Amino acid sequence: MATPIKVLIVDDSALVRKMLREMLSSDPDLQVIGTASDPFDARAKIKALHPDVLTLDVEMPRMDGVTFLKNLMRLHPMPVVMVSTLTEKGANVTFEAMDLGAIDFVTKPKIDLAHTFVAYSDEICRKVKTASRVSRHALERQYARYVSNLERKPVVSSFKPVPDKVSADVVIAKAGFSNKHFRTTDKVIALGASTGGTEAIKEVLMRLPANTPGMVITQHIPAAFSQPFAKRMNSLSEMTVFHAEDGQQILPGHVYIAPGDKHLMVVRDGARYICRLNEGPPVNRHKPAVDVMFRSVSQNVGPNSISILLTGMGADGALGMKEMQATGAPTIAQDEKSSVVWGMPGEAVKLGAADFVLSLDDIPAKILALSAG
Repeated sequence: MATPIKVLIVDDSALVRKMLREMLSSDPDLQVIGTASDPFDARAKIKALHPDVLTLDVEMPRMDGVTFLKNLMRLHPMPVVMVSTLTEKGANVTFEAMDLGAIDFVTKPKIDLAHTFVAYSDEICRKVKTASRVSRHALERQYARYVSNLERKPVVSSFKPVPDKVSADVVIAKAGFSNKHFRTTDKVIALGASTGGTEAIKEVLMRLPANTPGMVITQHIPAAFSQPFAKRMNSLSEMTVFHAEDGQQILPGHVYIAPGDKHLMVVRDGARYICRLNEGPPVNRHKPAVDVMFRSVSQNVGPNSISILLTGMGADGALGMKEMQATGAPTIAQDEKSSVVWGMPGEAVKLGAADFVLSLDDIPAKILALSAG
């Protein structure tokens, strides 16, 4: 039997500590070796207990979670899953933690915590296990990116169990690219990501100029966090970044990020491309799902599109990328070395769906070269 993953829970709330202990202990692959009520207590227990993964609250007394994380990643990098409240403030602080190298985050409800938080049990256990697989080298690399970016001035909910895994067929029927539309030479870039994706997307967008073709993005993210994420990306990119709206025209120099509770699709309206938001069921257990977006792009944009899969757990997007590739669209997968989790891009590579397998640093230049070509 494999050795259980050792977890240390850091949270100032006794109720949250108790609930997290019960949820994590219910998984035989996880072992809660201790809890800490603040970062000072956590620092001592990390030295004494040597955990594999930390769950870390964002807002705590004596020292906030982000300040503690900054010290941890500088001195003793280790996998961390942030525990954040479903608020815009909680979202912004959480994204700062992801900048520093936190692997992922889980959200806790603002009200009726005792009855609603337990619905996140499967998600929490899954994310902690994913975090345990991330190497120290990957954490050091992410912290180095954070330090480097500090030196570079920026350019400018419901609580349900994990749904059954179904394919994109439940939202959009499979079909080939139709060339019966009005002719257009406009390009559309379609990008999907999951675990580690908020930071990977940031690195890509910060390196793309304002005249880049229109881009649609599906990132697996809670509904309450997708709009703050779009605002954050808008402040860091030369392109104009939107929280996608139904019927919004896709224009060059603009980015459209899927809301956290709707599938984002691209459809044709004459010679124009527009965003279409879909309320259908989760696909690959995700809503929004990358496969849904990629399939819509393959059918409506075809060879005028570019497909990109960044870091992420699971396989969402791999089949959709294969469908885009079949239309003649160039496809890019992030390589294993630069990915936090080489799940989604790795599955695309296994399927032969990726024309190019590149490091995160090389992807922006390849996007621009393909767009020009």
